[in-house]
Amino acid sequence: MVDVKTPGSQETARNRIENFELLTPHDQLKFVICSREDYDWSKAFLQEHGLARHRILFSPSYNDISPTELADWILADRLPVRFQLQLHKVLWGDTPGK
Repeated sequence: MVDVKTPGSQETARNRIENFELLTPHDQLKFVICSREDYDWSKAFLQEHGLARHRILFSPSYNDISPTELADWILADRLPVRFQLQLHKVLWGDTPGK
């Protein structure tokens, strides 16, 4: 799984776009969405880099956006991505090491 850093993470410089050409159709890319801006950026990023052939996961950032809000955006746009909760956050919150 490849974790694509969105602007809300303040870590987009860590994305290694040159590695995308090494991905197979079985690889997954995960986007943790912090805001509507992150969501729109992620949609554009998928299009710009031709990543739709991969399994794409969109997860709401635990402290920043409600799961319902992200799910509504995905459904409204009929976006071909999978919705995923950060299960470790749901179970243990921000507890280190969990």
